Amino acid sequence: MAKRITSSKDTAKDIEPASEQGGRRSARLRNRAAWMYYVEDMTQNAIGEALGLGRVTVVRMLADARALNEVKITLRRDLDELPRLERALEAKFGLSQAIVAPLSSPTADPTPVIGAATGQFVSEMIRPQLRLGVGWGRTLLSALNFMDDAPVPDMAVVSLLGGISAVHQYNPAEFAWQFSRLFRADCYLIAAPALVDSPETKATLIERCGLGQVFNMAKSLDAVLLSVGGMYPTATTHLFNYFSEDDRKSLMAAGAVGDCLYNFYSEDGKIVDHPLNTRVMSASLEDLTKTPVRILTSGGTDKIAALRGAFPLLKPTVFITDEKTASVLLND
Repeated sequence: MAKRITSSKDTAKDIEPASEQGGRRSARLRNRAAWMYYVEDMTQNAIGEALGLGRVTVVRMLADARALNEVKITLRRDLDELPRLERALEAKFGLSQAIVAPLSSPTADPTPVIGAATGQFVSEMIRPQLRLGVGWGRTLLSALNFMDDAPVPDMAVVSLLGGISAVHQYNPAEFAWQFSRLFRADCYLIAAPALVDSPETKATLIERCGLGQVFNMAKSLDAVLLSVGGMYPTATTHLFNYFSEDDRKSLMAAGAVGDCLYNFYSEDGKIVDHPLNTRVMSASLEDLTKTPVRILTSGGTDKIAALRGAFPLLKPTVFITDEKTASVLLND
């Protein structure tokens, strides 16, 4: 018979170490500790080493999991698949944490479920004085509906990409602004188009037009929240006429499989040699890889190639996706 480990919430232990009492992180850590103990037959000492906890804390968590009925014997095997996928993703891509959201069917749109998982994760990660850089896109926008609405003292939200000139639902600046409003946080925007006409214009805007402060902030963030886009014609990146169909084809000819913050990259995680990449008004992806916590949230079979390239490019510490995407990535 199979065992099922269930928990009501995930946690962000990379950002906010909790007390011995468990606090906001306890539900997910109990989930992980119980899975390791009851399913993988790991010792309490080994679990403590894996999770960065003392043995006494592990013992308490296992006892709490039983007392709260989070450990149930002889339940459905299929629901054990999500923790298995999470652990496999962590091992394959060197992640601190993977979160896999269930789908109602293999053909369901994964955006809402990934957004829900992302919103819950971010809500539990938020803390006072956090400096968080954010990207944009449909997945991140959908996450807003699942985030807590409460003030967080001295928090700063930094948009990592310039804005789109026309008002659109997925405008990078609009997402950062909506996000900051949820937590009553300070919001810092790149007050420039997402794409400018030349590298010289980009340099001038940063060095002489007051944008240097925001770009410098991107070098000292506590965490970044990013998504990636594919190269298909209906991808969010290609919807706003910043890029022509000829641009899209020439980017693909140069080896591009996806983009992050309008930086187009290849499947091996390299920025492709293309003029568009020199004109994007975004924070440096290389700088962002030095951020302590790097959250990548994305999914869908049309983004598989983009996700393959995103792992070596962004070096995420946390990955949030859906179960079908997880399975495809693990079967590569």
